[in-house]
Amino acid sequence: MASEFDLIARYFTRAAPAGLLGVGDDCALFPVPPGEQVATSTDLLLEGRHFFPDVDPKSLGHKALAVNLSDLAAMGARPIGCVLGLALPRLDEPWLAAFAEGFHALAAAHGCPLVGGDTTRSAHDLAISVTVFGAVPPGQALRRDGARSGDDIWVSGELGAADVAYRLLDGQYPANAALLAATRGALEWPEPQVGLGTALRGIANAAIDLSDGLVQDLGHILAASRVGARLRFADLPMAPALASLEAALLQRALLGGGDVYQLCFTAPPSRRDAVLAAARTAGARVTRVGEILPQPGIAVLDAQGQPLADLPAGFDHFPAD
Repeated sequence: MASEFDLIARYFTRAAPAGLLGVGDDCALFPVPPGEQVATSTDLLLEGRHFFPDVDPKSLGHKALAVNLSDLAAMGARPIGCVLGLALPRLDEPWLAAFAEGFHALAAAHGCPLVGGDTTRSAHDLAISVTVFGAVPPGQALRRDGARSGDDIWVSGELGAADVAYRLLDGQYPANAALLAATRGALEWPEPQVGLGTALRGIANAAIDLSDGLVQDLGHILAASRVGARLRFADLPMAPALASLEAALLQRALLGGGDVYQLCFTAPPSRRDAVLAAARTAGARVTRVGEILPQPGIAVLDAQGQPLADLPAGFDHFPAD
C-alpha cells in the first residue's frame, strides 16, 4: 500500500518554477513580486456540505481551487501559489489521480503552482482545504468598503444555474434531466474571473465574488461601505436554461443562489467605457444591474418598478434552527 509520502510524490508534486521551493520540504518558499503586497485566502470544503459524495473527482479538484482563485479575483490579485490539505476517509488512487488532474490543470491555467500542503486520514467524510496566495500593488486591491453613492453596480457572467443544479441534485426540485444537463457545469466547473479582477484595478471602487448569492454578497459591500443599493430584476444576467422556471424559483436562483463565483462590483458612471474595455480585455461578460444609493438597505425592482417583497437569503453555514 502506498504511504502518505508516496501519494504526495505521485499526485501532488510538480516541478517548481524558478526561484520557488515547492512540495517536499518543511515549508514552501516563494518570492513576492517587488513592490507588491500578498493577498491570501483559505476555503474549507466538506463532503455533504459543499459537494455531493458522488461528484466527479476531476471537477472537484478544479472547484476546490476555483473557489479560492475567485477570492483573489475579487481583490484584483494575481495568483502566485497555493497549498492543499486533504483529509481522506479511504485510499482511492484513481480518485486521487482524477482530483489532482483537475486541480493542477486550473493551477497551471492561472499560474498558481501547488507549493505545499498536508494529507491525513479522516475518520468520516472527505475534507478539502485550499489556501491561495496572490500579489497586488499597494493601494490597488479591490475591497468591499469602497462603494460610493451613485456608483453603477455590475455583475459578471450569468446567475442562477449553479443554484438550480444543486437543488436538482439534492432532490429539492422534481427530476429534470435536460435542465440538470444545462446547469450542472456551472455548479461543478466554475471559472474564476481572475483576468477581470486584475483588469478592474483602478476602475472599480468595490468588489466581491458571488459565492453565497447576489443579495447577501452585495449586502457585504453595502455594510462595509455604509451605503444602500437598488437593483433591477429584469437586468440581472440570467442563465438561458432557466427561462422556463416559475417566477418564485427564478427569483431565488438569481438573487439568493450561491456557488456562482462571478464578480459583483461597483464603479462610477463615468467609468462605464473603462469597465466594458476591461471586460473585453479579460474575455468576460459584464452587465450593469443597478446603482448604489446613499441610504442603507437594498431594493430589487420588478418590471413595474415596484420593490420585490421577501428577498431570498443566501447561503449560511450556520442557519438558525
